[in-house]
Amino acid sequence: MTGTGSHSEEESAPHQPAEPVERPLRGVLLMVGAVALFACHDSAIKYLVGHYQVPLVAAIRYIVNCLLMVAILAPRHGRQLVATRRTGWVTVRALCLVGASLCMGLGLQRMPVAEATSLVYLAPLVLVIVARPILGETIDRLGWISVLLGFAGLLIILRPGSGLDPLGIVYVLGAMAATVVYYLLSRVLASTERTMAMLFYTALAGSICFGIFLPWTWTGAAPGMLEVALFLSLGVTAGVGHFMLTAAHRDAPASLLAPVNYLQLVWAGLLSWAVFAHIADGLTILGMCVVAASGVMIAVKSSRRG
Repeated sequence: MTGTGSHSEEESAPHQPAEPVERPLRGVLLMVGAVALFACHDSAIKYLVGHYQVPLVAAIRYIVNCLLMVAILAPRHGRQLVATRRTGWVTVRALCLVGASLCMGLGLQRMPVAEATSLVYLAPLVLVIVARPILGETIDRLGWISVLLGFAGLLIILRPGSGLDPLGIVYVLGAMAATVVYYLLSRVLASTERTMAMLFYTALAGSICFGIFLPWTWTGAAPGMLEVALFLSLGVTAGVGHFMLTAAHRDAPASLLAPVNYLQLVWAGLLSWAVFAHIADGLTILGMCVVAASGVMIAVKSSRRG
């Protein structure tokens, strides 16, 4: 799941750096492209887990991503790609995303892309609640309204008669819970760790955790050209998507980009219709819009406060 926030870190220089030039239109376009790639990534996973085991799909996704990072970033960043100050917590953070990937893959076997994506987007709302006792952050009135609004949207999506698979819901909510811990650790580690190193440890952890099961999960029919292309696309869409996400935040303020992040729900809905011929009913679409609106409120409030 992936459409997560990111931050960039600047190298120290002997001279005063020039003021960054804001290019808001370019930043917004980059963000639109990033969330479109994330939606394509989830749709490709849904197609593949319908034909292959989830650990196999996840293994190839992380291995391709890891190899791309080594090939593209290692020559430039060298030891910075693996240098960390709190390696244990960086590893725990990576394992949280590995767990989220497993749960999301299992959930997408049983749920449409758009509905699954909307449930994962509850993570920022849950983070608002848990950040208060853990990080000492305060929640103002707007924050509580956003949280209540988001959970109202959740109840609309999961209402009786929605037709969603109960086990699929459990898996996706598990992915959401793991994502909350991932976000929480991202905040804690942001002050001491480099973004590239945390991304690399995540790719490496996924490659190892899922890769060791390849001899037992590599079953079924040999993949055709379409499946091979989709397998290879997983690491590319995730890697390029996060690159575009980071570049977008260099060109435009976070308060402008935060609402654009929720366009992933629109892309997910369009791909769910185009690829899987699934159209959510009116109440489900309403619930998704409510979740997106509450998330936008949280994102904009947090960005302006930052």
